[in-house]
Amino acid sequence: MFELLSLAVTVGAGIFGYVTTKDFTKRKLRFVEAVHTRPAPIVAGVVVAAVASPLAALPIIGITAALALGAGVGLGVRSAQKERHLLE
Repeated sequence: MFELLSLAVTVGAGIFGYVTTKDFTKRKLRFVEAVHTRPAPIVAGVVVAAVASPLAALPIIGITAALALGAGVGLGVRSAQKERHLLE
C-alpha cells in the first residue's frame, strides 16, 4: 500500500511539473529569449530537482519524486520551446 502511494506521488509530481511549466513558459516567458536556448530545459530540470531533493527525507515522497518533478519541468520547458518554434 505504501509503495502504491509513493508511486502515485511520483507520477503526480512529474505530471504536475510538466503541465504547470509548459503553461507558464508559453504564457509568461514567451518573449524571454534565455528560456528558448538549448540548455534551458536541462538547467531548469536540474535546479528544480536540486531544490526539491530535501523533500526526499519525507517517507512518502522520496528522491524519485524529486527527480520526476525535475524531469517534468525540463520536458515542459522543451515542449513549450518546440511549440514556439512551430508558430514562427
